[in-house]
Amino acid sequence: MKIANQHFIGGQFVESHGRETIDVHNPATGELIGRAVLGDEVDAERAIAAAHAAFPAWSKTTLEERGMYLQRIADAMAERMDELIAITVEEYGATVGFAGMFNQQARDFMLLAQGLLKPENFEEKNGNATITKVPVGVAALLTPWNGSAWFVAGKTASALAAGSTVVVKPSQMSALQSRLLMECFEAAGLPAGVVNIVNGAGATVGNVFTRSPLVQKISFTGSTTVGKQIHRDAIDTMKRVTLELGGKSPTVILDDADLTKAVPFALTAGLLNTGQACVAGTRILVPESRLEEAKAALKAGVEALKLGSPADPTTTIQPMVSKGHYERVQSYIRKGIEEGAEVLVGGEGKPEGYEAGNYVKPTVFVGVTNDMTIAREEIFGPVLSVITYRDDEEALKIANDTEYGLHGYVYGEDLDRARGIANQIQAGRVMVNEFVDDPTSPFGGFKMSGIGREFGVHGLNAYLETKTVFAA
Repeated sequence: MKIANQHFIGGQFVESHGRETIDVHNPATGELIGRAVLGDEVDAERAIAAAHAAFPAWSKTTLEERGMYLQRIADAMAERMDELIAITVEEYGATVGFAGMFNQQARDFMLLAQGLLKPENFEEKNGNATITKVPVGVAALLTPWNGSAWFVAGKTASALAAGSTVVVKPSQMSALQSRLLMECFEAAGLPAGVVNIVNGAGATVGNVFTRSPLVQKISFTGSTTVGKQIHRDAIDTMKRVTLELGGKSPTVILDDADLTKAVPFALTAGLLNTGQACVAGTRILVPESRLEEAKAALKAGVEALKLGSPADPTTTIQPMVSKGHYERVQSYIRKGIEEGAEVLVGGEGKPEGYEAGNYVKPTVFVGVTNDMTIAREEIFGPVLSVITYRDDEEALKIANDTEYGLHGYVYGEDLDRARGIANQIQAGRVMVNEFVDDPTSPFGGFKMSGIGREFGVHGLNAYLETKTVFAA
């Protein structure tokens, strides 16, 4: 059994002051595989103090020096890549294909940030003014469980490139993955205190991070409810805040779409990470005139998905991360039935033969109206809602009738028309006819889906302050 009972503070592994423990279960089998000791307020304060002490020297490092350390982190992650993938499969239940993609990208974030270390990203001239970008200070990074290394690495890479130091609170449900990441940062030989990682709950470690006067920046990915509280807490000390929050993204299938392409596109968008993704396109908007065709294609597509061991490369549907989250998703399936939606495929309970794990039947509801709970709230599981529309105007009205605005998807044969629809969807990112993976373009949400942007130069700027000096 694996034990995670230390935090990474001040450049070394330290025993947790907090004594609360949680058990770690394999989501696919229910087997007890580990135990984690959670940090407390004392651990959080120690991490902040270490980052604060390290900031003056780190903020003065050259771009070349930061690039060297980013390369070292990338190399350390590459050396442990097989282990990172394996523990993601075992602890989170991710399919091996998804775990491989996310952990490779986590490593690549370091190299992408390295590529941003150009003088023009930090200084420019405007007449007799010199405009410089200076590090914001200590940054608190709060990350979720649905791809732990990916989130930790993406935020950390941008912060380090900017010259900021960091304190990280990964999800406590990623404790074993976090332990391995800590070892990668240790192997990179960063100056003590530049990166500090504390396993712990949001109500303890997270609250200390978000309220400390020594923390100047918060970057949080998670639920809108928690994001609102973080924003409120940050006001007292005027922290800079980036919030990447929930989503209820529409996938608009236009009436000219080739359903042999559009339906697989919609299922890819809706069932990404088995629905445990903020960008999942869980509302599928279908023209009334093509509903029966779409239903047949969706049913066939879902039935062709393969459940199985996450370690099997052919598996496409993974278990939910925990028993509690499984129950949450089941409650939404029951709610959909209670409110009058029709189950096209899937439904309540576990798939036959997978009773030991946290598997949910991939479920598609039809007869859904946009005021139903399953069409309004983020479920974070493999539950899709099919909503019909009569014309493009109504499709846009339904697509934008949500408090969220993180992502959107459009599929249609007339590309100009599809782009026109995409331009009117109120979301930070919209994909037309293809699922694009581009970590150099800005990512973030409109409305209740968040504040600020991550990735590329936009992500770098989130950890910088702008300063103007006038000199004749």
